[in-house]
Parts: sequence; C-alpha cells; structure tokens
Amino acid sequence: IVSYNTKELLEKCLRSAKAATKSLKVEIFVVDNDSRDDSAQMVKEKFPEVNLIANAKNVGFSKANNQAIKKAKGSYVVILNPDTEVMPDTFKKMKEFMDEQNNTAMGTCRVEYPNGRLDPECRRRFPTPWRSFCHFSGLANVFKGSGIFDQYHMGDVSPAGAHEIDACMGAFMIVRKSAIDEIGMFDEDFFFYGEDLDWCFRFKEAGYKIIYTPITKIVHHKGASSGIRRESEEISKATKESKKRAFKESTRAMYLFYKKHYKNKYPFFVTWIMFVGIWLLEKHRMTKA
Repeated sequence: IVSYNTKELLEKCLRSAKAATKSLKVEIFVVDNDSRDDSAQMVKEKFPEVNLIANAKNVGFSKANNQAIKKAKGSYVVILNPDTEVMPDTFKKMKEFMDEQNNTAMGTCRVEYPNGRLDPECRRRFPTPWRSFCHFSGLANVFKGSGIFDQYHMGDVSPAGAHEIDACMGAFMIVRKSAIDEIGMFDEDFFFYGEDLDWCFRFKEAGYKIIYTPITKIVHHKGASSGIRRESEEISKATKESKKRAFKESTRAMYLFYKKHYKNKYPFFVTWIMFVGIWLLEKHRMTKA
C-alpha cells in the first residue's frame, strides 16, 4: 500500500486488510511518500506488525511500490490503494481464484465506488487511438454497449461474470510473484498515473493473461490522494498545487504510454493527432485545477 496524505482512509484500509488476512499467511507493507498528515506515525502506533517504509520525499507510485515488491516474500503480491476497503473474503477468494488459473499473471475483482456503482477502470482494454477517441469524444457514452464505440471500458462485455481483460488498475491487483520476476516491476518513468496500464501491457505482451472476476469486491474512495475526482473531493486533503501536479502527471502518463508502446505501430499523422489531443486534454484539465 503506497500512502500519501490519506491518514484516515489508510487506517480504514489497514483495518479491513487485517480482518481479511486472518486465515492467510501474509506480510503487509505500507510505503509512505512523505505524507504531511502523520500517516507514517499512525501506522507505527496502531499497526506495529505492518512493514513500514517511510520515504523522506514523494518518490511516486511506481518507485514506492517497487520498494515493497523487492522485499516481498509471498507467492502473490497484492497492490492495494490506501483509499480502498477490502471485504473479509477478498484476499482468500482471489488467492483461490488465482491458484486455479493457468498462465494468468494478474487478477482483479469488482471495484465499486462507495455508492455501489462499478468503477469502470477496474476492467478495460488498452487505449488504442480509436478507443481513446471514442472515450474522450463521448461517442462511448452515446453508443453504450457498442462493440465498436464502447470498447475502452469494455461496455460491450457484462461485468457479471469472469473474463479476460487487457488491464486493471493499481487500486487492486493480485500478481503472481514468479511472473513479476520474469517481466519486471513497475516502470519508474511513470510517476503517478499509467504505471498500472504499462505493467499490464508488458504482461500481456509476454503472453500472460489478466482476468477480472466479480466473486468478491473492494470499495474505492477514488482520487483521495490526488484530489481530482468528484467521488472523493469532500474527503481529499490535496492542495491546489498537488491537484495541478496530478493533472499534469495524468496526461504525461498518456504521452509516455503512447510513445513507449504505440508510436512505432501507427503512421506519423496518427501519432501527431494523438499528441495534440493529449496536449489539449492537459490544457482542459489544468483549467479545472
């Protein structure tokens, strides 16, 4: 769990995780990225059994997760956001599910907002130029459920059953440690966004499967650290400056991902259109900050 100024939510997350791991042999890591709300001190005092890594500065989501992955001894690694709460059966059911899967490197469960609505980011396809255009232009909303226009968040596939996906999000991932040893850890060029998508892309490129299953769920108070989501704006402690950085990092991640994985697959004019689109999106998002 990588924490950054989410003390109260982190405490709830750890309490839920502790309750959900009673029957399992686990180790829990919290990597605190120099929070200013005494998050690290809270972990020391209330959860002395947790492995705490307190960074002297904010090193980003990728690097902080890698710090813990390097120390992890388990056969599975779970990446969990501090603004989440797991169910009592989440870890047990997901471990059992992964034990039964062949050639599956990563699994995820249903991720819900506090109001019970599905967080669509928990199962998605890779953001090709066409899928990105349909998503950001609103065509996906106009043609909900369409296999042509609503591909980005897999609107054409029901979330009611288990199925293979391109990617899940870093709020909850259960990953086979042997697969991590082969593929590598998070790419630290991604500071705050896009690292989960990049990781999934690399696993899929190597021939591994990523599976979504609704056999259990977690609750996600999305965006509490960044402060740029409507779902958590009332509980976020993010400052204006941290919001600006979050907006910038969200679009920088798009640029990095496209440059790394798609630039050589598409003609120059498609790449130019994509980069202009990302630039315009950043300008739009910065006005919100």
